[in-house]
Amino acid sequence: MPELPEVEVVRRGLDDHVTDRKIDSVTVLHPRAIRRHVAGPDDFAARLVGRTFLAPRRRGKYLWVPLDDGDALLAHLGMSGQLLVSAPGRPYETHLRVRLTLSGGLDVRFVDQRTFGHLMVTALDVGVPEPIAHIAPDPLEDAFDDKAFYRALRRRHTAIKRALLDQSLISGVGNIYADEALWQAKLHWARPTETMTRPEMTRLLAAVRQVMGAALAVGGTSFDSLYVNVNGESGYFGRALNVYGRRDEPCSRCGTPIRRDAFMNRSSYSCPKCQPRPRRARF
Repeated sequence: MPELPEVEVVRRGLDDHVTDRKIDSVTVLHPRAIRRHVAGPDDFAARLVGRTFLAPRRRGKYLWVPLDDGDALLAHLGMSGQLLVSAPGRPYETHLRVRLTLSGGLDVRFVDQRTFGHLMVTALDVGVPEPIAHIAPDPLEDAFDDKAFYRALRRRHTAIKRALLDQSLISGVGNIYADEALWQAKLHWARPTETMTRPEMTRLLAAVRQVMGAALAVGGTSFDSLYVNVNGESGYFGRALNVYGRRDEPCSRCGTPIRRDAFMNRSSYSCPKCQPRPRRARF
């Protein structure tokens, strides 16, 4: 699933193309793509046509484009969703689900092979769409409070990686960047949060921000054609991954083979030497 860097790359691309453009028409080709918009396709289109897009925004893995009437178009890309900006007349994509035509003929196309992502029109709650008002700020936001995050960690009594994936604590971090940040900070994924010291937490947040910043600089992580920016281009951070997906390959820091552990029906990658398993581990 796209994580914060991939979604931010899309947000920046949309900002370059859609800000201050009027929506001329909306076509919903697959109702599942707007399943969270409970009023249905006709209402979805009616609330968008004639409105003007303002500057796109993002929190964690969600992005939204505010409208000039106080509502917003909220998007979650799911496993395979793409928001593509297309010139007039460009052939339609195989898995095109929703098409918005903007002033000047420009298309914004929501393409989703698996249809796990979704779009909806919603009201804003103090600048954030109401359906995601419960999600914590992400580590790249000014609103993120490092001290509050540390206090919450100490109360949780869980594994540090589980805490990183908890969107009510910190949003935008997924499996890939959690593994990369923990490797950078030399912390094992099963480290109990209640044993974390403030310097360790500071080191970990610095690692999260560094890893995400590096990913943003090269367009995010693309393992296949499903993860692309608004122009359909892939990101290249996959070439710089230190642990994720590198089972049995040598650690780039110490040479020890990378270990893979089962974790929450997924995988967790770590270096046994750089990230020793804690005596008290939580799973």
